[in-house]
Amino acid sequence: MLNTNIVGKVAGIFSLAAFVPYIFAMLRGEIKPNRATWWIWTVVGCLLAANNYSSGASDSIWVPVSYVIGPLATAILSTKYGEGGWTRFDRNCLLSSGVSVVLWWMFSSPLVALFINLFIAFLGALPTIRKAYYEPESESRIAWALFFSGDTFNLFAIRDWVFAIAAYPTWLALCSSLIAILVFLRPRKHQQRN
Repeated sequence: MLNTNIVGKVAGIFSLAAFVPYIFAMLRGEIKPNRATWWIWTVVGCLLAANNYSSGASDSIWVPVSYVIGPLATAILSTKYGEGGWTRFDRNCLLSSGVSVVLWWMFSSPLVALFINLFIAFLGALPTIRKAYYEPESESRIAWALFFSGDTFNLFAIRDWVFAIAAYPTWLALCSSLIAILVFLRPRKHQQRN
């Protein structure tokens, strides 16, 4: 039987470590993160980590915590090193996220909050999913491989498979696997070191 405490900490280390090559690639100008994605993921990461912890997640909490720290650093740096401007698509995702936060506040239910925050996280992912589809070379392969590894490994750290605890880690694993698939399998316009 797996020691979920150790597995959870290792998954958290993988997830936090993924931000190191991502940030260095961004600083070197090799990738350009989408600003909308990382600002939305910073806010929703805080909300989902708090919700996950209050629902009873303990061993699997380290990945959500890493998705507060890493996205905040990435969001701040993306203002200088990210994709320039805000597309209509980015603005619509941000606006929808704002509406979702208001709805979450109005309902003030932990389960409703979980659904709304997962929806906000999905909206935050859309600009990066779109960018990974059209410009896979603009994302770091190493970072997305680490995100995928940490998120997948974190599924084995879930001790109690109840919806309130398992939903966010499962969503993270699905999201990172989709982006990793796009980054690795879509034809790249030109090769870059990532």
